[in-house]
Amino acid sequence: MYDEDDIKLLETEADLESPLDHIEPITAESEVAKPDPDLMLQLLENPLSQQRMLAARAFCDIQDQRAIPHLIHLLTDNCPLVRVSAAYAIGRNPSADAVEPLINQLNRDFNGYVRKGVVWALGNCRDRRSLIPLTNALRTDISAVRLWSASALAQMAGVAYEVIIGAIPPLIESLVQDPTAAVRSNSAWAIGQLCKELPSNVVYATAIDALIQAFAEDKDLGVREDAKASLLGVGDPRGLQLIETLEQEGWF
Repeated sequence: MYDEDDIKLLETEADLESPLDHIEPITAESEVAKPDPDLMLQLLENPLSQQRMLAARAFCDIQDQRAIPHLIHLLTDNCPLVRVSAAYAIGRNPSADAVEPLINQLNRDFNGYVRKGVVWALGNCRDRRSLIPLTNALRTDISAVRLWSASALAQMAGVAYEVIIGAIPPLIESLVQDPTAAVRSNSAWAIGQLCKELPSNVVYATAIDALIQAFAEDKDLGVREDAKASLLGVGDPRGLQLIETLEQEGWF
């Protein structure tokens, strides 16, 4: 769907980090005194894009439902820095009202940084409507967005059983096929999170098989370690036995 050179975007290690890793605090004292929410609400409608961006970023630290309508509006701002800041702020202030606007922006925004923030926010909203757009992004978007789509799908664990069942197959596909090791690692982690919420059924067994395969066969050490961590976290007897056997035989 998107070109890997999409608007000069997102293929360095920094682009695979958390969406919030490089958002600067609003003030040096932000950990002690958070910005005034009433003032920040006013700045969300400021005609200067720099002021709108700073105000949106403030709501990464402030939880205030009054900001939600303004942040939703800023998802379509002309300035991509404002849009991405609004997406992160919604992720900190999740709302059912924001899900459809986030999905619409994910489908049309040509800026990979914005889409990356949007999938992160969709995960935090923990809404069944996010399943299909997140799985589409996991399959078709650039690697940084695929990585955070995998993480966002892990948030479906607390939504509903049928949503978990829907999230597992694309994550398995990503774990087995994605060309980027970091995406495969996040998929392994996400599968482990979802398997904790599943009964022992066919979908669960297929997911465990995929984790076992990744642990035994993936060429990347980080992916193997994440698959192992997921198997240990789930506590599946078959997976635990294989880990013990392979380690005793000196495979790793």
